[in-house]
Amino acid sequence: MTAAPLLRRRTVAELAARGACVDPETLAAATRIVEDVRTRGEGALRAHAERVGDVLPGGPLYHHRPELARALTRLAAEDRARLERVAARIAAFAEAQRRALGPVSVPVPGGVAEHRIAPMERAGCYAPGGRYPLPSSVLMTALTARVAGVGDVWVASPKPHSLTLAAAAVAGADGVLAVGGAQAIAALAYGAGPIAPRDVIVGPGNRYVAAAKQLVAGTVATDMLAGPSELIVFADSSADPATIAADLLAQAEHDPDAVPVLVTVDATLLERVERELACRLGDLPTAGVARAALAHGGAIVVSSVDDAIAACDAIAPEHLQLELRDADAVAPRLAHYGALFVGAGSAEVLGDYGAGPNHVLPTGGTARSSGGLSVYTFLRVRTWLRITDCAAARPLVEDAVWLGRAEGLEAHARAAERRLVS
Repeated sequence: MTAAPLLRRRTVAELAARGACVDPETLAAATRIVEDVRTRGEGALRAHAERVGDVLPGGPLYHHRPELARALTRLAAEDRARLERVAARIAAFAEAQRRALGPVSVPVPGGVAEHRIAPMERAGCYAPGGRYPLPSSVLMTALTARVAGVGDVWVASPKPHSLTLAAAAVAGADGVLAVGGAQAIAALAYGAGPIAPRDVIVGPGNRYVAAAKQLVAGTVATDMLAGPSELIVFADSSADPATIAADLLAQAEHDPDAVPVLVTVDATLLERVERELACRLGDLPTAGVARAALAHGGAIVVSSVDDAIAACDAIAPEHLQLELRDADAVAPRLAHYGALFVGAGSAEVLGDYGAGPNHVLPTGGTARSSGGLSVYTFLRVRTWLRITDCAAARPLVEDAVWLGRAEGLEAHARAAERRLVS
């Protein structure tokens, strides 16, 4: 009897139909938790944290800067050096992004119109901590907020590992909330204990985190509703099937709901990748999770590179990796993805672990309309108008008078008319 394929054939329509919406049951449960924390504050936060086992009864909810610093000093010297090296690469990329956006000044009749860039004051950064501690997410979120100029940065992560606390220290966070789920998002949004209400909440999490971010989005800014992690490997006959299998499994072990996909113009490549997957799953510690995720993903075999490009764009994945003989030529033709990895050497896991660009990326097809987390997530563009020569501004004022009356807003027109100089 032939074993069922690990990567079953899928259609573009099947994989493009997924979305970033939260299921009604999760949304209802998150609503109760968020409202409880909003109305009862720290008492409700502790009750929910203890109920799900994030903290022990009476245990600390908050880890402040001195404790973060101690966690960093307790790291082995080599581990600390690696953590700081990764942080430096993330910071360098974020700093370059920040420099790319600057003030603008444009002359207008009688004066000048300007924009200036200002950071938000308070940020909340969520770092998952359930199945695995993710210090990389602490660096990606909190460090990027600091580079943007945010003055007050708190991280939330359930049962924070010592490496998570050390990463928060390296990122310059003010503290770590040792709580996860909807209750953590509510605490960041509305405040609890030493945490003042945030202006923006960012970072990936489970479906309760996504639901809570959706619920508080009218109160604070949020980055995105992150769903299960996704990877498309777009490959041709030149690709190494063992490398493809390794890359798909790296994505698959994230979560049983992850979506690892192979898109190829070579049907025989799929057969070879299947063999490699089966072999590598044999000694993979996370094989159970990875097998479940492979079942959520699949393979799309097409007849041409053009069809493969169309398939990738229709799915708009979080991560898109090109293992093609002409990857450099194909890359500019792709339009929709969270992050692109060009060539077999540009492994998606290198993006996960601090090559520089952020790893908090849009999922569920939302890459068609949004980008990943960056310093821009934490910045506000402020516009200014200064009119100093009312005579020179006459054309501007007359146009405002005309538009006010054209729209039936007479008070607007009269306010503009008071600026007319005879």
